[in-house]
Amino acid sequence: MAVRTFAVRLHPGADLKSELQQFANQHQLKAGWIVTCVGSLSKYCLRFANQKTASVGEGHFEIVSLVGTLSNSGCHLHISISNQAGATIGGHLLEGCIIFTTAELVIGSDDQFIFEREIDKVTGWKELRIVSGQNNDK
Repeated sequence: MAVRTFAVRLHPGADLKSELQQFANQHQLKAGWIVTCVGSLSKYCLRFANQKTASVGEGHFEIVSLVGTLSNSGCHLHISISNQAGATIGGHLLEGCIIFTTAELVIGSDDQFIFEREIDKVTGWKELRIVSGQNNDK
């Protein structure tokens, strides 16, 4: 199968990460990525660099960037958001980022690869393992 492109709109009250994982599962994405995303959040839940616990906040935040990989075996996404003064924060997207007005996304996928997640002995985190999807009917 060739590269596929999806256009998605998430609605107010939806959980950004949960919806993206459900989308990947529903469409059986083996190797997906975020092409672009714009929208807003009323609540964020992020893990900042080298932290074990989440940081949360409520208010009105613009999504200024969302990047990362997704597949039916897991996703790894980073988000940047800005507040009403334009101050920007970013980090690892966790469940609990709630859509305020919209999230408009374009997602790409290519079955030439399979993105799997497995614990890395060095980092201790579930890291990306890239497998060739050619000649594979997963």
